[in-house]
Amino acid sequence: MTNLATKFVTGLSPIVLAMALSACGTDKEQVAESASSPIMTQAATAVKGKASELAPYQERDFKDEVFYFVLPDRFYNADKSNDLGAKADDSKRALSRGGLDVTHKGMFHGGDLAGLTEKLPYLDNMGVTAIWLTPVLRNKAMQAGTSGYHGYWILDFTEIDPHLGSNTELKQFIDQAHQRNIKVFFDIITNHTADVIKYKECHGDDGLGWLVEGNSCPFKPKANLENDSYTALIPAGEEAVKYPNWLNDIKYYHNQGDSFWQGESSVRGDFSGLDDVDTNNAEVVDGMIDIYKDIISEFKPDGFRIDTVKHVNMEFWQAFSPALMSHAQAQGISNFVMFGEAYSFEPEFLSQFMKQGQLPAVLDFALQGAIEKALVDQKGTDVLAELFAQDSFYQTDRGFDANYLVNFTGNHDMGRIAGKLKQSEHGYDEQAMIDRTLLAHALIYFSRGVPVIYYGDEQGFVGDGGDQDSRQNMMPSMVATYNDDDLLATDKTTADDNFDVNHSFYQIFSEFAALYQAQPALRHGQQTTLYSQPTPGLFVIKRDVQVEDGKPQSLIVAFNTSEQAQPLEKIAALANAKLIYQSKGNEAGQLAGLSFAIYKP
Repeated sequence: MTNLATKFVTGLSPIVLAMALSACGTDKEQVAESASSPIMTQAATAVKGKASELAPYQERDFKDEVFYFVLPDRFYNADKSNDLGAKADDSKRALSRGGLDVTHKGMFHGGDLAGLTEKLPYLDNMGVTAIWLTPVLRNKAMQAGTSGYHGYWILDFTEIDPHLGSNTELKQFIDQAHQRNIKVFFDIITNHTADVIKYKECHGDDGLGWLVEGNSCPFKPKANLENDSYTALIPAGEEAVKYPNWLNDIKYYHNQGDSFWQGESSVRGDFSGLDDVDTNNAEVVDGMIDIYKDIISEFKPDGFRIDTVKHVNMEFWQAFSPALMSHAQAQGISNFVMFGEAYSFEPEFLSQFMKQGQLPAVLDFALQGAIEKALVDQKGTDVLAELFAQDSFYQTDRGFDANYLVNFTGNHDMGRIAGKLKQSEHGYDEQAMIDRTLLAHALIYFSRGVPVIYYGDEQGFVGDGGDQDSRQNMMPSMVATYNDDDLLATDKTTADDNFDVNHSFYQIFSEFAALYQAQPALRHGQQTTLYSQPTPGLFVIKRDVQVEDGKPQSLIVAFNTSEQAQPLEKIAALANAKLIYQSKGNEAGQLAGLSFAIYKP
């Protein structure tokens, strides 16, 4: 232990320490404890990372953020009085009551806005500067045997879901975050509402049953609607459950049946019954713009993540995005940014929502896919070079480019990078999963774009797959299929409280944030690929930027996706470069396996 400590103080990071201790047979708790001891983090504290040490949030550029993406219901329960949602005597919100079952992965678990507010110091100390919440507007509590804990089944676009708290509590959370210089981004939906509208041909005259096999209403193409359409209806008692009131009129929906995720159905079909809003209708466009203008005016969020943008017609975004950006500016939110979710791994497709759809940014699914190929599937690093070679697609005439892309390793739909490693045919052991998970996160921090931590990744969460299987609790869980996971770099399970600031991943992500904030080239630099190869091994990039004083800054970041050390002599630009950071100790002229290093040429 003493020798390792001495090595760290003379140049190694907590990553090196954690890996070295593990290789020596030290248990997970000792790794976490040692990696976070004050003497061990001395090197990291030399640079700034916390939001309080950065430019004021009102002035801070989007490219300077480190995001934390969280499902409030699965984070922390600080107010048990709201666990059941709406009160029993609240008839207006009756459909937003219930759904609590802490043992079921598809039900409410009790996390709330008060819990997020209480845990702000935990996020602040990890270097988080922006918090992205899944939708917080009032949902239909139950549909098809599961609950709206995730927030994507909205009934009321004017108030917060009672399971999470109140409008006042959301404002308090935002205010407390802003006092820490942390931004807050809302996840918003324009594509659909909760499932209220039914079809007589599928659900019967009262809309309460099923007349078709498989519990799905086959999609009907627009071209055939004159002769073959559904008879839309609203079950008795639910005629006025949506807010604003115009959303209760069936004429504002496509009503063409369930999407099968291809062709016309992808933009005009119901998502498993969710009512697909007719965003081709000019009144709907105006109505949705007004809804989110009101949200901006009331809560003053710092930006929006927009759900399912590829399932909405492009003309809608061309009207919606400029209107909302302009309104935010008028409200004094000068750096308001919106980024869209288009589930595609093709840069040319993703970029159209920035260029044609007028959005400032999109989630970079293509980068996530390339990282998975390189670090899970063991493809060559050429997959990364080929991806970044397409960055010119994102250049817009409004000043937005690939540096605005939002980088992530996994999410609440596809699952976590650690889960994909666990399921890989390569049969990775825990140490390999640790190495590869950390290197994946290094790629999203230090490649172009804005990094996002998916909540729980900093505690070594793994998961059994996507969707409900990747939405574990940070607070102690009672879900058996969560609690049987072998979390990375800790002896804890999800049955424990997992706000461990001594977890080595938490410490390492804090260090990544400090590096990111200390070097302008890592946030704003234009990226050039210097080296890649057709097999696992080196991937080397250069980041170049002009800083405020007019001086250029250049950094080189070298990643090694191979388990073996790689010689650096083939990288001419590193010949006289100064080492700024290395994630593992290296022999002279080499980069250790599954590690990265940053140099100043």
